[in-house]
Amino acid sequence: MDTSARESQNAAACSALKTQIVVVGGGAGGLELVRRLGARFGRERHDIILVERNATHIWKPLLHEVAAGSLDANLDEVGYRSHGRRWGYRYFPGVMAGIDRKRKRVRIAPIVDEDGREIMGPHEIRYDYLVLAVGSVSNDFGTPGVREHCIFLDTRAQADRFRQRLLNQCLRVSRTISTDPNADALVRVAIVGGGATGVELAAELYNAAAGLRHYGLEVFDESRLKVTLIEAGPRILPALPEQLAAAAQAELEALGVRIITSAAVVEANANGIVTKAGEFIPAEMRVWAAGVKGPDVLADLDGLEASRSNQIVVRPTLQTTSDDLIFALGDCCSCTLPGETRAVPPRAQAAHQMADTVFDNLCAAMNGRPLKPFKYVDHGSLVSLSEFSTVGSLMGNLVGGRMAVEGRLARFVYVSLYRMHLLAIHGWLRGLAMIAIGHVNQIIRPKLKLH
Repeated sequence: MDTSARESQNAAACSALKTQIVVVGGGAGGLELVRRLGARFGRERHDIILVERNATHIWKPLLHEVAAGSLDANLDEVGYRSHGRRWGYRYFPGVMAGIDRKRKRVRIAPIVDEDGREIMGPHEIRYDYLVLAVGSVSNDFGTPGVREHCIFLDTRAQADRFRQRLLNQCLRVSRTISTDPNADALVRVAIVGGGATGVELAAELYNAAAGLRHYGLEVFDESRLKVTLIEAGPRILPALPEQLAAAAQAELEALGVRIITSAAVVEANANGIVTKAGEFIPAEMRVWAAGVKGPDVLADLDGLEASRSNQIVVRPTLQTTSDDLIFALGDCCSCTLPGETRAVPPRAQAAHQMADTVFDNLCAAMNGRPLKPFKYVDHGSLVSLSEFSTVGSLMGNLVGGRMAVEGRLARFVYVSLYRMHLLAIHGWLRGLAMIAIGHVNQIIRPKLKLH
């Protein structure tokens, strides 16, 4: 037997002795989990593997800023390879195509390059424990034309695509009015969904439009931007108290946003949006931010119980109802706690808390100890209206009750949420350094990303 063959056999034997924990999905919860697992166990007796389709991580609540150009994702993204090397886990690029629970295998779809050529064929990864943390995708509810004509903001690639289209349209309008100042040239954006993503994007667009005149579009200003926010429910921001939602609506309308409520969308086409009442809303750019669901692969995952919205149903321990060796956390799981009638909401704070519970329960399971139930603490909801305002409510242990907040206090807490995320994925030392670097970048970097 040659040396390379012996080394391969030795590596396989060594791997077989290790407890292999596979985490699918590198979002907020998944990345925090592999960081803690790697820091606790390292590579000696455990093999921690992160499977993720993207090469870098960006905090999903920031995608509306990436889309508007207010945030340069290249400065805030985290590379999984370097992060894994530092914290003791392995990063594997790929997309989960299914699982084989009997053989304890995760099936990975073929990996192809941008030209469609295969880099790596379909293959499998063994697991002793599996954690599903694949997040959520936008739910178009089967509305005709949405997939073809609307942009979603589920990934950085989609946010980058929106930003480039926005800049191109602003350039067209700027060129038109530079040759004909009286031309009725507008950048029309229709946003479907009056939740946090839709509201934050609407405000961020006006902040970006106001800054374009300083970056070569001297004849362009926010008056040329026409944003329509369409909500099927009776009001925007249903997660917030009514008075705060009303304050946010007043702020948006002062900026120039047209808000339409109680208006279900029945069709999207290349020219705009059609509501159930028959109104046609013209828009060169159409964003769908109405509702979320689990990725389609979760709907039929080797017998795991899934909800109507493709979320994996879990018990209070965050183990799946069908398999004790498989956990799920974050937006991709449906967790209804004892005494509650509704599942834990799909929020970043829930994913963070679930990552803590899954970490503790994995440690307990590997040591034969009882697992603990997940306890969700609702710290409230905050919505940033860019530099114009921030509104929200703080609840639970954070303030010893419930308190409506606006203005600077709300903005401080909103920014603190991202700083807590940085500390969770980088640790205290590097996390504080990243926060400091972020402050420096705000001073020395351009306010808008235009490329």
